[in-house]
Amino acid sequence: MSQQAHQSDQAHEPETPHLDFAGTTPYEDYVKADVLTHLQHPLSDDPGEMVFLVTTQVMELWFTVIVHEWETAARAVREDDLPTAIAALKRSVRELEALNASWTPLGQLTPQQFNSYRSALGEGSGFQSAMYRRMEFLLGEKSASMLVPHRGAPRVHAELEKALHEPSLYDEVVRLLARRGYAVPQEVLHRDVARRYEPSQAVEEAWAAVYAGDQNSELVRLGEALTDVAELVWRWRNDHLVATRRAMGAKPGTGGSAGVAWLEKRAQKNVFPELWTARSYV
Repeated sequence: MSQQAHQSDQAHEPETPHLDFAGTTPYEDYVKADVLTHLQHPLSDDPGEMVFLVTTQVMELWFTVIVHEWETAARAVREDDLPTAIAALKRSVRELEALNASWTPLGQLTPQQFNSYRSALGEGSGFQSAMYRRMEFLLGEKSASMLVPHRGAPRVHAELEKALHEPSLYDEVVRLLARRGYAVPQEVLHRDVARRYEPSQAVEEAWAAVYAGDQNSELVRLGEALTDVAELVWRWRNDHLVATRRAMGAKPGTGGSAGVAWLEKRAQKNVFPELWTARSYV
């Protein structure tokens, strides 16, 4: 190759990225990858425990971003900013899909494979996840007893207690229906938001009226975004049930729960209940 041709080729090559930085790279400063990739400390010699540990940590990160989206949506609904609320809910749908896919590495564990490192969990269990509990609280699944496991962690306990006493995402939506002229009873609007949300016939009738109207309205689009969320939460619970049933059958859960029986009870529940039942009356 001639020198001229060689120089021409060099001229068309992409420039080498900046490689020399003082201290850490800007990527590391932003992402904290070194912190994330050194948080794994398996307690057994089984190579499968690393998969379980990393997958669980990834789930925690997805819980965190989903809580952020739902808190954004709740605040936007409270401010009557439905485009922002719907956008946050739609993002959370994609995030829930990614979260649910986290079961794939764990979904086909045999009992022997799971037992090889199950003892390393001790009394650890997913229901002790504070960020997952915040997700449940935002869905209206409130329970003061779920703060008890976190009494030894003051910051976490305080955050959960605050979330317990704040209106859930669905509480904000029901209040929005009332502001838009739908007949929501005072006992629903002024209920104790620290307790689990219970279905209301009046709220069901309100949603039926919404869905009988303009299909392009903001309220219908909000209802459908919430329904997408509810469906994926239901799928999450069922995938958790199936993975647990496959790995450990009917044994008690590591956290002292009834294991599969407890998960079966959870999987039977729908969040945002009137959005489902109202469809029978449209």
